[in-house]
Amino acid sequence: MFVTYLWWFQSRAAVHQEQEEPSTQMEEVRNQQIILQNYVNGFPKESDMLLVTSSAINLNLPEASNAVLLKNLYLSCDPYMRGRMSKTQGSYFDSFTPGSPIEGLGVAKVVDSRHSNFKKGDLVWGRTRWEEYSIVNDPQILFKIEDTDVPLSYYTGILGMPGLTAYVGFYEICAPKKGEYVFVSAASGAVGQLVGQFAKLSGCYVVGSAGTKEKVDLLKNKFGFDEAFNYKEEQDLDAALKRYFPDGIDIYFENVGGKMLEAVLSNMRINGRISVCGMISQYNLEQGEGVHNLSQLIAKDVRMQGFLVSRYFHMLPKYFEMIMPLIKQGKICYIEDFAEGLESAPAALVGLFSGRNVGKQVVVVASE
Repeated sequence: MFVTYLWWFQSRAAVHQEQEEPSTQMEEVRNQQIILQNYVNGFPKESDMLLVTSSAINLNLPEASNAVLLKNLYLSCDPYMRGRMSKTQGSYFDSFTPGSPIEGLGVAKVVDSRHSNFKKGDLVWGRTRWEEYSIVNDPQILFKIEDTDVPLSYYTGILGMPGLTAYVGFYEICAPKKGEYVFVSAASGAVGQLVGQFAKLSGCYVVGSAGTKEKVDLLKNKFGFDEAFNYKEEQDLDAALKRYFPDGIDIYFENVGGKMLEAVLSNMRINGRISVCGMISQYNLEQGEGVHNLSQLIAKDVRMQGFLVSRYFHMLPKYFEMIMPLIKQGKICYIEDFAEGLESAPAALVGLFSGRNVGKQVVVVASE
């Protein structure tokens, strides 16, 4: 009987050891990352970034830490990131550090937490790094995801920075009135597609510009723009705008800058408003294009205002209160362009600047 009991005890101990070993082995993992190789001049290339495997990362944070350990699920590709790839001073964002992972916004799952606001298993969105696992030492830059009845990837777009950008730029800065004439450049992108739909919901007439026939069709047939045109097919942007806005433009949501901005200024109406969200046509130029008719702002009492959405994060609850019902009722739609795998991130980011993406560009790193 003693032998039988000893055999049973040893067997149970072996099973227990087998059950414990996987979790012990999972305490450390290798961490794949996308790093910036060197500062970039001109158009970025995929080779400016490199996929590397870092040293092992411990999946259990030190007790004394105040950090949060994330498993990244979705990463956001955004045009502003181009500025951080160059060595700049006085910018609203610090430059990336060559040899270190790219930083950006994303959606992640909490693997471990030493911060009182987050616990293991929580889903969050906010600032992270382009890698499989990230340690965030300042969790104030993270927002807990409370509503999971929508795709998690939406928190990189319509429920994240681009969505709030569209909301602030259109409603808070431009203050639309029913019946006004609205023009949106880069209208099929992460922000523009929302601005156009917000304009229609506000009873405005809206026209968008994009760079391919596919995108023009999307604007008119999916997002409900009244009209849309391919700016690459227009020899004279001023004439094109006069064709679509014979009575002028009340609101311009600016995403591109350069020649488009100059053409818009000539077609603004009295007391028009211009919300300056971005100028993607200028980001890769060593010498930016000048705008030669700024006097139109004076002659037509036009207000042009730039803004950083990070200064409006306090408005997220108000924005969510508006946008969530619209999504769930099917009154607004959002198009995403998915790139699969962390290794696809460099091509996805570079593609923004040639218009390769259709809708919001998202990199899928892992499933939940």
